[in-house]
Amino acid sequence: MALLVGRHINKIDKKGRVSVPKVFRAALTDSGFAGIYAFPFFKFHAIEACGEHFMQRLSDSLDDNLDLFSDDQDDIVAITLENAHQLAFDPEGRITLPEELMSYAGLSDQALFVGRGARFRIWSPGAYEENRAQAFARARVRGATVKLGPAAASGAGSNVIKPNLSEED
Repeated sequence: MALLVGRHINKIDKKGRVSVPKVFRAALTDSGFAGIYAFPFFKFHAIEACGEHFMQRLSDSLDDNLDLFSDDQDDIVAITLENAHQLAFDPEGRITLPEELMSYAGLSDQALFVGRGARFRIWSPGAYEENRAQAFARARVRGATVKLGPAAASGAGSNVIKPNLSEED
């Protein structure tokens, strides 16, 4: 699956329809469902969204990594799976955002789609800018870093150019 990256702003019409950015739709076409899954993001007033493959991974992880009937499992299932909406693309690549999600995220006439790798968030533009500034400040204070995993051995991303060392040169 292609990575979901960048920021894209689109208008929301009076019926709550908004066009999912074309690059996001293209990246999410690897599943049987032509649409997205969306639920309230519990840390901020935004909508977390993903394709079917990631939603299945999330569901499997909740079953595999948290004790059955534990408070942690119950809470995370309640805030994700129980509140998720399956939103199909219409022929123009739009989804219809449920009023409950629009209200939670403070959306009215614009939606800011923000890529997060295998998933994305939908924000009110003003709320996103405030959160973005705070994230930069937190990262600076902590001196945040990332430990890169090993590079892929083959496939996309392994376009290494090797010199031709034959004796004919």
